[in-house]
Amino acid sequence: MSKNSHMKKVLVFGVGVIGAYLTHALAEAGNEMTVLVREERARMLNENGLRIWHHLQRKETVDQIEAVSSIEGRTFDAAFVVMPWHKMRAALPQICAIRTELLVLVGNDLSAQEFHDYIREHSAVKTLLFGFQVSGGKKEKTRYVCERLGSVTMDIGQLHGETDRATKCMVEALFSGAKYRLSWQPDMESYLICHPAAILPIGYLAYICDGDMTSSTHAQRRLMVDASHEAFEFLKAKGITVRPEGEDKYFDKGSRGVLMKFLLFVMAKNRSIGDLIACEHCRNAVMEMEQIDLYYEELMKDYPKDKLRSWNMLRAQMPSWESLHKKYGN
Repeated sequence: MSKNSHMKKVLVFGVGVIGAYLTHALAEAGNEMTVLVREERARMLNENGLRIWHHLQRKETVDQIEAVSSIEGRTFDAAFVVMPWHKMRAALPQICAIRTELLVLVGNDLSAQEFHDYIREHSAVKTLLFGFQVSGGKKEKTRYVCERLGSVTMDIGQLHGETDRATKCMVEALFSGAKYRLSWQPDMESYLICHPAAILPIGYLAYICDGDMTSSTHAQRRLMVDASHEAFEFLKAKGITVRPEGEDKYFDKGSRGVLMKFLLFVMAKNRSIGDLIACEHCRNAVMEMEQIDLYYEELMKDYPKDKLRSWNMLRAQMPSWESLHKKYGN
């Protein structure tokens, strides 16, 4: 069977760091790729191709894709929407206008049920999934820089319940031949609610350290780990199932906890890795991080403060959101 025997017409709406690597993976699998972006970015991509520097792998890839600022009248076999949570709500009418049978919303989405219901009511999409891609990096003027340890993983699934086998096969075929792994989750709403328990403390520390994790202290990194542990304990007390299963173990004392501490050590010793994994995103996504923080603040408001001691201590050290907006301009 040839590489292109399963080729599909695939749209990626939103090509930041996450969307760029997703587009690369889908192109690597032999799909016919179209990306929907602003006119200036479309012009750059059409002239230079989708250029990605894979930092740890020390290589550059260039994919020839079609970049457009309008998809009116066009139909796709699959579409992936990759954008921050606070921007996705405003884009819902445009998302619903995409003519496709398979739609995947990718990213931090704490309004998943609301978006699910809106899309079901206002579009003809047959299959609607939610996903989160585990990768980092930054966007430069003419290329993207990607930080990944190996094959990139997307946690993906229906909002609730197991995804049926036919749908799994359809999505997996899109990535066949690419260095990309799909991890099917049985409850993406719980996954998306749980995810900030791991990422918010990292964001707090990045802001405390002015975007330079090498200036963090051992005590601050310990506080960050303890803050995530408290947050997962809170979620379990609230009756929310931890997804992905075992994610909370990275903030305990077992083998997964050792692995997390090693990653934090690397981020604290190598500024470029810490920058690409965490700090660059925090600088460029202040609004998204603030919205996630406010969501968790509301979620935790009735929980005993003595059970969130590390969480509150870490958060209290962070600069105000107002000052962060002024500093980073977003």
